[in-house]
Amino acid sequence: MKRLTPTLLLAAMSFASLEAMAAADLVLLNGQIFTADRAQPKVQALAVENGRILRTGSDPQIKALIDSHTRVVDLGGKTLMPGLIDTHSHAIFGGLEMTSANLQDEVVSLDELEKRLRAWRDDGSARHADVLSIAGMSSAYWAQAQALGQRFNQGEWAGVPVVFTGSDHHTAWANDFMLKRAGIDAALLKSLPEAERNTIGQLPDGRPNGFLVDAGWDRVAAKMPAPGPEQMLRAAQSALHYNNSLGITAWMDPAANAAPGEAVFAIKPTEHSVGVLPAYKALAESDGLTAHIAALLVANPRSRPADLDTLDKVRQQFQGIPNLTLPGIKIFADGVIEYPAQSAAMIEPYNNSHKPGELLIDPAHFGELVSAIDQRGWLVHIHAIGDRAVRESLNGIEQARQDRQSGISHSITHLQMVNPKEFARFKPLNVVASMQLLWASADDYTTNMIKPYVSALAFRYQYPAHSLLKQGATIAGASDWPVSSPNPWNAMAQAITRQGPLGVLNADERLDRETMFYAYTLNAARTLGLEQQIGSLTAGKQADFIVLDRDVFAVDEKALHETQVLQTWFAGREVYNRPL
Repeated sequence: MKRLTPTLLLAAMSFASLEAMAAADLVLLNGQIFTADRAQPKVQALAVENGRILRTGSDPQIKALIDSHTRVVDLGGKTLMPGLIDTHSHAIFGGLEMTSANLQDEVVSLDELEKRLRAWRDDGSARHADVLSIAGMSSAYWAQAQALGQRFNQGEWAGVPVVFTGSDHHTAWANDFMLKRAGIDAALLKSLPEAERNTIGQLPDGRPNGFLVDAGWDRVAAKMPAPGPEQMLRAAQSALHYNNSLGITAWMDPAANAAPGEAVFAIKPTEHSVGVLPAYKALAESDGLTAHIAALLVANPRSRPADLDTLDKVRQQFQGIPNLTLPGIKIFADGVIEYPAQSAAMIEPYNNSHKPGELLIDPAHFGELVSAIDQRGWLVHIHAIGDRAVRESLNGIEQARQDRQSGISHSITHLQMVNPKEFARFKPLNVVASMQLLWASADDYTTNMIKPYVSALAFRYQYPAHSLLKQGATIAGASDWPVSSPNPWNAMAQAITRQGPLGVLNADERLDRETMFYAYTLNAARTLGLEQQIGSLTAGKQADFIVLDRDVFAVDEKALHETQVLQTWFAGREVYNRPL
């Protein structure tokens, strides 16, 4: 054993004395506390000093840290756990949609859709300058593209730009007036390369039918009116309050340099492409950010290493903002899988089109890009839905690992289809699986819009959470809000049951609840590059925690789904208290 010199011994004794004398400014006793610290996962009490965890332990241990200035809270046996972390949330877009016309994935008749559009036009919630827009449209509508045209290209709608945005934010439908504004017509379709032509729906005579996906949607999105700074700040405030009310104290914003109305999939960033970052800055300067935001910048999928210099100029503009970090880059490897979009990149072609979807990245150069990102000390977060996109994403990360062992945790998000050959690759490559397990349901999407069109093997391994976990992968929780609800409790319950209106989506891929609690705490913090600061109630980390209305370890899945957050604390300060 190494001997301490007299100087070191004196320093150690002084530190021990200071620790022994330290008094907490906040103590919470008599609770059921899940720390997410594997060395001591469950304790009774918690002490906080200067917004950081001072100590966790038994009631007697923590009571010893109380003095006359300590605020003492009796939890009365309630459950407390770390603040929850969402590893993929377009939160400000979600805040904007909270106050806009939104069908929230409901499927109604075209008569009812037209009735609602009129009502939302009249109350202003569908109005965006002169464009009428409804968000949250189910992909079930896209099979009715021609019928939508017959209704919304004539009469009162003929001279009005109308846009219906898919709940997946990859697809949309626009009427002829809006298509004309975006320059989309038969002549354009004829001039496009086949891959891009497939992103715009066509009538038999070669004219567009209004359906749009990925690059096709980008053409229309670029012509949508952008909200002003005040509206963006209000959206940020709404999003922050809503997330805090759900117990969320941190999230990864995976497209922070893309503003509403800007193209995302084929984005060519400039140093002026700052997206929603000014809104986060304004929020920090006004009310304060009561959440940690890890904001990623979207790079063009076919970027080269030199292009990263432009993104670094954006990063430099937003340094030093409390609770805002810019730790890395987001890349789209493909699109979405539901019929009729089918732009997710698959190993085996779709059964109906005999096409493999669209791989947005270039396999010959992608590893070079990922390695260059890794060399800068940045993380990379890759959108990959199809099994080929997942494979090529892992190949790119593998090259970076061969070039150096940086220790940076890169991540792949969505992971809807993963070939079994990839399961064992995640752990050695230190790739986090950022999964939206609220989507792991036997419902209309998975059963009717996917199953008939993909191979049996691909469908069998849809959202293969347990298969990945069994091979050592780190699972992190994510929502993709506003594509779906940001409520972590709904997603946790769904991951456990995988039950949907049409049955269970592969019961073998269910996860246990403790895995899900780590997925939304310590594992998620690692995905954001913040595992040293947050994610567990470990001494020295920031005191972000929540108090719940039930014992989430003991209740059944239905009750877990309905969990309510009573209090949310950020840096030792209560920032949300549920109204009684």
